Amino acid sequence: MRRFTDLAVLAFWLTTLVSNQLVARDDGRFANSPLKPWFDRLASGKGLCCSFADGVAVQDVDWDTQDEHYRVRIHGQWFDVPDDAVVTEPNRFGPTVVWPYRDRDGTTQIRCFMPGAGT
Repeated sequence: MRRFTDLAVLAFWLTTLVSNQLVARDDGRFANSPLKPWFDRLASGKGLCCSFADGVAVQDVDWDTQDEHYRVRIHGQWFDVPDDAVVTEPNRFGPTVVWPYRDRDGTTQIRCFMPGAGT
């Protein structure tokens, strides 16, 4: 039951309190989460995904597949997920998570994308 409670709290923080900006920093609010070490090791072909606090939970209506590739809606705009950004490890958290960032030109890029559990 405690694990479920921890996951529910994590989901709440991720979906309701994550900043609208795409630049994020781990401020320690998930330091006591049992999944924090797992999130800190997650990686895609582009490298480490950073931490859980840098990711954004994605509702089912905001991601899909098209032509056998993932795509995700970030702030109302659809982005194709590069194949090397897909996390291939099974999702222990549950919901779909994306780790977007802005490059030096201000263009939104996707470092990591982890499909929801069961997909």
